[in-house]
Amino acid sequence: MEANRIIKKYKKEDLTILWEPKKCIHAAICVKELPEVYDPNDKPWIKPENAPAANLKKQIDLCPSGALSYEENESSIKKTNMATEVELMKNGPLLVKGNIELKSHDGSVVTKEKMTAFCRCGASSNKPYCDGKHKQAGFEG
Repeated sequence: MEANRIIKKYKKEDLTILWEPKKCIHAAICVKELPEVYDPNDKPWIKPENAPAANLKKQIDLCPSGALSYEENESSIKKTNMATEVELMKNGPLLVKGNIELKSHDGSVVTKEKMTAFCRCGASSNKPYCDGKHKQAGFEG
């Protein structure tokens, strides 16, 4: 597990929403898709009780950074079975969907699950990962 990794959990019956704040690129897809669940101006900002589990899972699968994920039942098995896919977000990061191993220039290897957002603008303070600074930098691409 990565050092200083913060994961916040929000439970609803047999579903637990996991949120990793450092991965979030603030695309706001969660807020647009389910505003009754996600309200960044409220505490807690995620209220899973406000939507059916199927709707929550569908929305979480759309999260471009992978900051949102979920666990089903008490087995704590993350939903990570997906084919690897690469997508360029307009004016944003390069998304790699699926499980990958990232080998660094120093030979170290990091395993990433579900979705990883890589910086394309050069402004991220968390390179090679996107931290949402492309918006402030006015990146187009």
